[in-house]
Amino acid sequence: MDHTSLEAFLAVAETGSFSRAAERLFLTQPAISKRVANLEQSLRVKLFDRIGRDVYLTESGRLLVDRASRILEDIRDARLAVSQVGSDQVGKLSIASSHHIGLHYLGPLLRSLTDQFPEAHLDVQFLESEQTLQAIARRDLELAFITLPTTLPRELRKETLWTDVLEFVVSPDHPLTQRKGKIRLNELVHFRAILPDSQTTTYRLIEQTFQRHHLPLSRTLAVNYLETIRALVASGLGWSLLPHRLIDDSVRVLSVDQVQLKRHLGVIWHQGRTLSRGAEALMAIARSAPAPGDQHRQQASD
Repeated sequence: MDHTSLEAFLAVAETGSFSRAAERLFLTQPAISKRVANLEQSLRVKLFDRIGRDVYLTESGRLLVDRASRILEDIRDARLAVSQVGSDQVGKLSIASSHHIGLHYLGPLLRSLTDQFPEAHLDVQFLESEQTLQAIARRDLELAFITLPTTLPRELRKETLWTDVLEFVVSPDHPLTQRKGKIRLNELVHFRAILPDSQTTTYRLIEQTFQRHHLPLSRTLAVNYLETIRALVASGLGWSLLPHRLIDDSVRVLSVDQVQLKRHLGVIWHQGRTLSRGAEALMAIARSAPAPGDQHRQQASD
C-alpha cells in the first residue's frame, strides 16, 4: 500500500468518478484506474462497485476512507516536520476564518506574515462555525480563527486572542430609546430581535442569557453577518447585540439591567497535527498584535 494509491482511492471516493479524480490529481484516467487496481490487489478486496459510469464504495471501501485520510495526513505531517527542521521558509498555509474576524482582525496579521515570509502561499477560506470545526477535525485546515465555542471536540484545542464586549442596540427612533435609565431584559422580548443564525456560537451565548432569566427568544430574524445586522437595526427593524467596535451613529446602545455579555474570539487547531512553521508564525503574530482600535487609541494618546 503506497500513498499515491491511497490518494487516487480517496479522490475517486470523494468525487464519485474516476475521470473527476484524474482531473483533481492532474493524472490520466488510466493512471487512476491502475493505482486503485494496485491498491485493491494489495489489500485483496474490492473497493468500488462500478455500475455503468457510476462508482460506489463497497463496505471495504467505506472502512478504508477514514483510515486512508489519517494515513495521508500522517505522511504529510511527517514530511512537513522533517522538511522544516532548520528551515526559515514558509510554504502553504491553509486556514479558515469567520467573516467578522476576516474583516476586522485577519488582514494585518496576514500582512505581517507575508512581510516576514514573502514566499508564503496562503489558502484562506471563510466558513461558518460548524463547517470550520469539521474541517479542522478532518485536518483539512491547520488553523481557524472563529468565535470560540464553550466546548470543543476532545481532539481540538483553542486559544483566546481577543474579547468582544457585546452591546444591546436599537435604532435612534426605537420605542426603547425613550426609556430613562436602565431597561429590564424582559422588555426586549416584546420587540423583534435580529440575531445571528441559531447554529452560531454568538446566538447560543445570547440564547443562554435569556434562558437563565426564563425568557423566550421567539420573535427573531436570523441574519449571519454582523454588518448586515447593524444596517437592519439602524432601519428600525428590531434590536440586536453588536460588538462595541461595530457601533456607530446609526444605532443607539441600550443599558440593560444586570446583563453584560462578551464573546471570545481566537484560534483553534487539531492537537494531533504538527503545525507548520507558517502556522506557528501566524499564531505568534496574532498573540502579540493589538486588537483593532487599540492601536488607534495608543496613537491618539501619543
